[in-house]
Amino acid sequence: MSTTINVPPGLRNVVVTETTLGDVRGDEGFYHYRQYSAIDLARSKTLEDVWYLLFEGRLPTIAERDKFIAELAPLRVLPDEVRAVLPAIAAAGPTFNPLAGLRTALSLLAAVKSLPPLWDADPARRKADAMLVCAVTPTILASLYRLREGQEPLEPRADLTAAANWLYLVTGKVPTADEATAIEHYLIATVDHGFNASTFTARVITSTGADLVAAVAGAIGAFSGPLHGGAPDRALASLDEIGTPDRIDAWVRAKVEAGDRIMGFGHAVYRTDDPRSLMLRDIAKGIGGDLVDFATTVERRIVDVLAELKPGRNLYANVEFYAGVVMELCGIPRAMFTPTFAVSRVIGWSANILEQAADPKIIRPSAQYVGPPPPAPVD
Repeated sequence: MSTTINVPPGLRNVVVTETTLGDVRGDEGFYHYRQYSAIDLARSKTLEDVWYLLFEGRLPTIAERDKFIAELAPLRVLPDEVRAVLPAIAAAGPTFNPLAGLRTALSLLAAVKSLPPLWDADPARRKADAMLVCAVTPTILASLYRLREGQEPLEPRADLTAAANWLYLVTGKVPTADEATAIEHYLIATVDHGFNASTFTARVITSTGADLVAAVAGAIGAFSGPLHGGAPDRALASLDEIGTPDRIDAWVRAKVEAGDRIMGFGHAVYRTDDPRSLMLRDIAKGIGGDLVDFATTVERRIVDVLAELKPGRNLYANVEFYAGVVMELCGIPRAMFTPTFAVSRVIGWSANILEQAADPKIIRPSAQYVGPPPPAPVD
């Protein structure tokens, strides 16, 4: 006789494994990578430092960081076989879909580099494959964007940090120190965030023993949905729809009455301010300008109206709201907002993949059947 275990929708609060990578404490508005506050890391360390932390389990020394950066530089360069197909991928379809293009290009990369199943690879090979995929992802995404825009892709520069390289590859300009710092803060703050849908997807695929790109590609698919990573540009579009401060209340009420989701507000875990949003708001205010003034006005009013219309729900701005503002201020085109998120999150996915690959058990949950009772006679 089978035993039925009732679980909440969406597996909310169901513990599926143990991890040493970090956690999200939603009631406190706090999350961490290893033993460090993620926001403290974003404000004081480089993306390379945090990447090293997640892969190696500790922060690097200056010498270790320099060596790590030197190892990354050649990995950012695209193999000729992948470079050759990017124009066709970029031109495919009436609408540019960079994450779909990334999945396609990474699958080819896996074939070109003969990535073995994780089940068959030793830890050193797994880590090498993870380093490659994380390093080359920004190059692929930026190349696809520039090709779609009728521009030549740029080669990564060894003299630029990961964050500065991303801005350079997309915009064609070496960023200012303030722009590079702002984007680096954002990238660090979004590297990992508990067992979100894309991370869980990556770990499920990893548990089957598939190759690392298969797990990353699955994560990208989950991430691309507007209820997950695909929201920063939609949140900024809301500011465009509202237009002026006097339209905020009516816009919010119309959205709520229609049952529409207000992008950039509310979170599956946080029941207080999203710490990432608070940091990004500070960054935006440091840059300043009309867009920032309008965004902060809209945020305050939306929170107040939602508190009135949805009492007890504790709906605050999430990471996507100010992420869009910061990226817009730094010159990243809106089509590349979600890809910018993916540039950092691929590091978190890969760290989770490496951790999951050490566990030989496949993830195989059950579903509760609620259809007509069997067995029914077959006519």
